[in-house]
Amino acid sequence: MAPPARLPLILIVDDSAESRRLYATFFENAGFRVEEAGHGFEGIEKAFKLSPDIILMDLVMPALDGWETMRLLKGRARTRGIPIIALTGDTNEDHLKLAKNAGCNTLLIKPCLPETVFVHVQRLLDLSCV
Repeated sequence: MAPPARLPLILIVDDSAESRRLYATFFENAGFRVEEAGHGFEGIEKAFKLSPDIILMDLVMPALDGWETMRLLKGRARTRGIPIIALTGDTNEDHLKLAKNAGCNTLLIKPCLPETVFVHVQRLLDLSCV
């Protein structure tokens, strides 16, 4: 009997513990492995260490915001190819353009239901069913 396929790993980078837990619980129940980071520096460290399949990234965080975190991740060969879904409650058009320029693959406006994020995760990872 073949061993089970490796489950996709999602890294959730958000300074809100409540948001991280909401998405983590949903994706764990959907069969994903989940890691969490409370700020950009921790997100970069975990991305390098764990090589997640996809990252959910809040944009507005203290110390190292999501825009700069994405720029740093997309600027390194080791993490450049990891798809990033940016999540933000900020609807400022300039900020949304900055997110796209920083390298996010998809941009979603909070509040965003986990089910909606799931559809984008499936598309980016090319998963027909998880």
